[in-house]
Amino acid sequence: MSATAEITTRHDWSLAEVRALFEQPFNDLLFQAQGVHRQHFHPNRVQVSTLLSIKTGACPEDCKYCPQSGHYNTGLDKEKLMEVQKVLEAAAEAKAIGSTRFCMGAAWKHPSAKDMPYVLEMVKGVKKLGLETCMTLGRLDQEQTQALAAAGLDYYNHNLDTSPEFYGNIITTRTYGERLQTLAYVRESGMKICSGGILGMGESVDDRAGLLIQLANLPEHPESVPINMLVKVKGTPLAEEKDVDPFDFIRTLAVARIMMPKSHVRLSAGREAMNEQMQALAFMAGANSIFYGEKLLTTANPQADKDMALFKRLGIKPEEREEHADEVHQAAIEQALVEQRDSKLFYNAASA
Repeated sequence: MSATAEITTRHDWSLAEVRALFEQPFNDLLFQAQGVHRQHFHPNRVQVSTLLSIKTGACPEDCKYCPQSGHYNTGLDKEKLMEVQKVLEAAAEAKAIGSTRFCMGAAWKHPSAKDMPYVLEMVKGVKKLGLETCMTLGRLDQEQTQALAAAGLDYYNHNLDTSPEFYGNIITTRTYGERLQTLAYVRESGMKICSGGILGMGESVDDRAGLLIQLANLPEHPESVPINMLVKVKGTPLAEEKDVDPFDFIRTLAVARIMMPKSHVRLSAGREAMNEQMQALAFMAGANSIFYGEKLLTTANPQADKDMALFKRLGIKPEEREEHADEVHQAAIEQALVEQRDSKLFYNAASA
């Protein structure tokens, strides 16, 4: 296929077709993916997000890759839900270093009724700072999804992780169907979807293909597709798993770009272990979103200045949002912090 051939957005991919993509010569695959990418995105712009853990550790899920699971001893301290004001201060800092989207993650199976009001205030406050908002809170019911949408949440992250066939080897405390149901509730509410998976958990190429088929064959493609490389953490069952071959990882990014041409494909967890050349290949393959900052939930992430130095060398710039004047943003930040200080919903985690 020519790299400049018009790509039709599809929702009927078969395993045989996706296998054929994976089996292409590496250069041919990247050439095709780059051509698709240029049809829908600026080739030298990358969307930049910051991720904050608003509640860390003691999660009841048994995801074998996750240091936050209460089933494994990884040395991670349990923390309660952060104060709303501290979340907003972190969001303001993220904006100052160039992020356009602020993602908040909580180690929950699902959010509780007592925590939801504080979560909603976080969304409202971050929106006032002029940032896009994203949250990952676990499984949602329809009422919770609608409340988040009403508060102004732009994106909800809920990864499928892997193929339906391999999923049971990784997680037993939540079904694949429950994950798909949460995504359906999110889409029905009008929010955008952020959903992807993890490579390096012992899955086959067909499992990687199966994950992408599940995402691409949704009625609407996720607006954001994070492709994570397993970060092996001592104490988790996958701590000794074999490393992903770098070329196999890049192939998966390229296939994701071809199958979901209008989605942002995010180079996500595991970037700390990637050298600059591998990251450059990832951008060539169609990745156009990263997490930015020194920490990605509980694992290291390249520092912001290193990211900007690499961007400069590659001629890449952060993707921009429609912005107001700086003084307007500063006023919004100050107002949001004042409102949260005075709010009855100010959550003092230290005294809870």
